[in-house]
Amino acid sequence: MDTFSINSLGHQGDGIADGPLYAPLTLPGEVVVAHRDGSRLTDIRVQVASDARVSAPCRHFKTCGGCQLQHASDAFVSEWKVKVVQNALVTHGLETKMRSILTSPPNSRRRATLSVRRTKKGAMAGFHARGSDVIVEIPDCQLLHPDLMAFLTEIAALARHGASRKSELSVTITRSDSGPDVSVKGGKDLDGPLRVALAGWAEASSVARLSWGDEVLAMRAAPVQKFGRAQVVPPPGAFLQATDTGEADLVASVREAVGKAGQIADLFSGCGTFALPLAEYAEVHAVEGDAAMVAALDQGWRKAQGLKKITHEARDLFRRPLYPDELSGFQAVVLDPPRAGAQAQVEQLARSDVPAIAYVSCNPVTFARDAGLLTEAGYTLDWVQTIDQFRWSSHVELAAAFHRKTVG
Repeated sequence: MDTFSINSLGHQGDGIADGPLYAPLTLPGEVVVAHRDGSRLTDIRVQVASDARVSAPCRHFKTCGGCQLQHASDAFVSEWKVKVVQNALVTHGLETKMRSILTSPPNSRRRATLSVRRTKKGAMAGFHARGSDVIVEIPDCQLLHPDLMAFLTEIAALARHGASRKSELSVTITRSDSGPDVSVKGGKDLDGPLRVALAGWAEASSVARLSWGDEVLAMRAAPVQKFGRAQVVPPPGAFLQATDTGEADLVASVREAVGKAGQIADLFSGCGTFALPLAEYAEVHAVEGDAAMVAALDQGWRKAQGLKKITHEARDLFRRPLYPDELSGFQAVVLDPPRAGAQAQVEQLARSDVPAIAYVSCNPVTFARDAGLLTEAGYTLDWVQTIDQFRWSSHVELAAAFHRKTVG
């Protein structure tokens, strides 16, 4: 075994020594003894610990791969995540006001995808071990909302009906006002007996909805999500912000960024996370590539009281972004793209006269690329708000405000 000094923390949450060599569960400033295995260090023993090292709050941390940073203090993680965003911007020559991070509390994740497998004695549900396909059960998880934790035994029972011994289920559970919304991938092919068994499980487990592959098998009650004044029933497995707190922080940031705009385009709108709250005071045009999400947004708007007009279209903004003539007349645009960012749409925004842009991102690298395009075209990046919905993970989210410089 050799001795290594940890110099920095990488984007995936691993410590980095000279090489570069990647050392999981280490922190900058630490000295470790370890074996070198290609570009990774294994069998790590910490000889000199960082002042930021703490005891992990969850007893599953050493084996479970659900969290990467429980060995670091909250203050360290907060500072590191803000720095990740700041460094991404610097790469493109950008500086701006970096606001203090907003972090969701423990036990607040309202949506999780669990791995579930049948065993000789029954079944097990949890997260994969770090760097492995072994499932770790998580009865004392400090991440998930108590309503999801209470449902873990029911999810394991589901595997006894619909999983083979040779493969595992991927089960997404989403907390809703009507009970758990459960979407399953990788299960057995549906036949008559399995349908009956799963319907019985859904009734006995009091789930709001059970989806198996692409089919909704049972719906005891609509799995409602609230977006502002509206109640929306998302399609099975649809994207949803990870925590209620994180969603509220993002909505507040977007509201601030668009200001008093009365005509807003919400691009990559999903089921209406931003469009529906914004419609409390502005007319909104929502654009989303998934037609089922657009339909859910529309139904939520039609049934809500006191909202201004929302128009919408299902459109692939990667292949067919809104062009400057289509953007003309909007006083603000909201962007909330997936990890790949919104380069094609940003290139068109850069040619537009839209006064304000609120950009929500789950990838600081692609955000910084897009921010560079906007600033080169005359926009000013006013501020960035880092938001940590994925506590104890290396995942970083943000909201940012841009405004168009006026001439003369």
